[in-house]
Amino acid sequence: MKAAEKMAQERERERRRQTRAMRERQMRKKQLRRRRYRIALCLRAVVALSVLTLALFIVLWGRTQLSKLFSDKTDRQEWDVPGAEGLDTQVNIVSMPDAASNGEGGVSENRSHRQQEGAPLDLSDPLLLLVNKENPLPEDYEVELQVLPSGLVSVAEVLYDDLEDMLADGKKEGLNFVVCSGYRSAERQQELLDEDIRACMNSGMTYEEAYEEVTRMTMPPRCSEHATGLALDIVSLDYQLLDEGQERTAENAWLKENAWRYGFVLRYPRGQESVTGIDYESWHFRYVGKEAAKYMHEEGLLLEEVWQS
Repeated sequence: MKAAEKMAQERERERRRQTRAMRERQMRKKQLRRRRYRIALCLRAVVALSVLTLALFIVLWGRTQLSKLFSDKTDRQEWDVPGAEGLDTQVNIVSMPDAASNGEGGVSENRSHRQQEGAPLDLSDPLLLLVNKENPLPEDYEVELQVLPSGLVSVAEVLYDDLEDMLADGKKEGLNFVVCSGYRSAERQQELLDEDIRACMNSGMTYEEAYEEVTRMTMPPRCSEHATGLALDIVSLDYQLLDEGQERTAENAWLKENAWRYGFVLRYPRGQESVTGIDYESWHFRYVGKEAAKYMHEEGLLLEEVWQS
């Protein structure tokens, strides 16, 4: 058993090494884009300043020419405007209606957040436990685990049958899955966190910068869903990297479409980082039970939104 655990950890370590390499490439691309953006801003500022300088020069030159013109005329004739004394000039300032006040262009298109009163979900259900950096797992949390047939990964016993059905039905479609990660102890989670932080610090980050970057994907102990035994990283047998290529596999596409039927939800969707606090992970699925998964799928809700309802 120890040999199997060591093998699983080595495989997980290699996958995470490749994931870190991918994230470093993405960071370099972001830095390059920021640099280009700053250069573009500087160029725009230079152009704007040049245009402003030219406009000011034209205005001053025009005033000078007009002064000369009026000066020449006053030398030849006397200007007399009858009734000019006490002439009041009134200026009316007309404000254009604000686009936002007319409802034109001032409405932001937010993600649909349809919620029904009396939602049929019981938040005391342990399957709906919300775990993240703001909501760490209770210290007295316990979970019954069951080892998968591979002998390398353990999951919460409560999800085992539904997981088995899901993988079996996918296999009937010619798909082959690998559950590469399930339950993680606090000690194991700390090891992974330390490894990722060291890797970022080796690339030149401070500890604070590395911690902030790493915890966008790797949570501290008791803040990771993997500690519940209810979260799984599921990948394609033919492509086992935890990177952006995973979502292009047939296995991942099938899971995204069908996982809810078996009680699983894609936990960290693309474009919802501001809600979940976690970067998009196409491989991370969370078991919430069939009833909750169906409700969340139909209403388009994340687990955070279920708790906010």
